[in-house]
Amino acid sequence: MIQRQGIHTVEHTYPCDVCNRTFKQLRHLKVHQHVHTEEHPYRCDVCNKTFRNKSNLKVHHRVHTGERPYHCEVCNKAFRDTSNLRVHQRVHTGECPYRCAVCNETFRRLEYFKVHQRVHTGELPYHCDVCNRTFKLLRHLKVHQLVHTEESPYRCDVCNKAFSYANSLKVHQRVHSGEHPYCCNVCNKTFSNKSNLKVHQRVHTGERPYRCEVCNKAFRDTSSLKLHQRVHTGERPYRCEMCNKTFRRLEYFKVHQRVHTN
Repeated sequence: MIQRQGIHTVEHTYPCDVCNRTFKQLRHLKVHQHVHTEEHPYRCDVCNKTFRNKSNLKVHHRVHTGERPYHCEVCNKAFRDTSNLRVHQRVHTGECPYRCAVCNETFRRLEYFKVHQRVHTGELPYHCDVCNRTFKLLRHLKVHQLVHTEESPYRCDVCNKAFSYANSLKVHQRVHSGEHPYCCNVCNKTFSNKSNLKVHQRVHTGERPYRCEVCNKAFRDTSSLKLHQRVHTGERPYRCEMCNKTFRRLEYFKVHQRVHTN
């Protein structure tokens, strides 16, 4: 609220008495206070989901109506709200405003940036209540939990292997089809999945974002780091049933087995 007193303009702000954040309008302060009270006074009449403010409820309603009023001027893709449209537009502009201070990798979305930071911090906030295993992403926890339920509804029609998720089956089927849809733009090497391409590209960039806490040696991927850590822990998980010799790496174990088979 702004009041004029003679030639002077006095701007009034409304402070939150919990976190001291200030607002120019009283109604904005009232909406903000729901953050602290966890009050969700606005309810969807279709699915009963509740929201802190009316505008979020309005956007949510579009899930049920299918309305997508905001269109990208470049590719005409439609969105339910302006924030998702703005994030999408970075696909065309190349803008990646979130930069990791550790490895300089950049991200289009804040949530992807926050997840990436866990690579360096080691944070694993999602916890399995059955076996206590922890995960970096909620979706990884959900996939893991199927191990305990033994639910694997997606089955390969070639080899009968079962998967918990449709996308996992889709990636697996490339083993049989030979499809490699992901291509390195430097050396044209192709890969069956995007994550393998991303790791491969570090051969060209020299990036080694995974570092051993004991000796500081750096690696391109987490699997190589885990193998290396066995040097320090002494772990040798592969044991020969014939002679009890143990190995740190599966490939060394398989080579050794030929001694007995030959």
